[in-house]
Amino acid sequence: MPIKSFNPRSPGIRSKTVLVFDEITKVGPEKSLLFSKNKSGGRNSYGRITAKYIGGGHKRLGRIVDFKRNKDGIPGKVASVEYDPNRSANIALINYLDGEKRYIIAPVGLKVGEEIMSGDRAEVKLGNSLMLKYIPVGSTIHNIELSRGKGGQIARSAGMSAQLLAKEDKWAHVRLPSNEVRLIEVECRATVGQVGNIDFEKVSIGKAGRNRWLGKRPRTRAVAMNPVDHPMGGGEGKTSGGRHPCSFNVIPSKGYKTRSKRKKSDKLIVKRRK
Repeated sequence: MPIKSFNPRSPGIRSKTVLVFDEITKVGPEKSLLFSKNKSGGRNSYGRITAKYIGGGHKRLGRIVDFKRNKDGIPGKVASVEYDPNRSANIALINYLDGEKRYIIAPVGLKVGEEIMSGDRAEVKLGNSLMLKYIPVGSTIHNIELSRGKGGQIARSAGMSAQLLAKEDKWAHVRLPSNEVRLIEVECRATVGQVGNIDFEKVSIGKAGRNRWLGKRPRTRAVAMNPVDHPMGGGEGKTSGGRHPCSFNVIPSKGYKTRSKRKKSDKLIVKRRK
């Protein structure tokens, strides 16, 4: 979707850009696939803030999205492409031949009226979901499973895609969006194509109030706090006490590695991100 800018009638609108929703074909969601979402404000079950700078924001209804794509052998027709306030990607409403309706992540180029299918007999074309062993090497894929039957976990946000590099025995080599090459079982499913809404990353918020609509509260710099509030707080003027950059829990930043050295999935990583 292209980006729209505005004439600078006010300071907040000067650098503001929005998406032009030309891919969206329907305004209202499918009511049978909605569920209510409650806001936590960053608080846990005791009412204590455990995630800072969260609060407010517009009310949202959740959409039940089918990440498993396990309706095998039954063709479905794309009824509409819709906006989802809970994710960066758009979603597509699919009407299956047996009468069931489901939402899926909308890939680039998926049009209303097109037919999609999942399962071993599905054709290798845009929007179809198959096991990796049936997808040709070199294909662009998204919504990739890491465990059989669990549902897609990789490459689900706007503009994301991975590439199937090779297949050997029961493993497939997949290059992830981070350029990491990882081994995934060929029995795991993936959807053909790239996730739509590619221009999402180019949007400029433009003003602080627009972030408040998204449920984000103002973030205070650590060096501007008092010593009791943050390890980097205190000091005279811009002197922050001499502590290295770190988080509220004194976990160092600026390149400190937090990944466990005994993580089981290490043996599945062929090539690291960095």
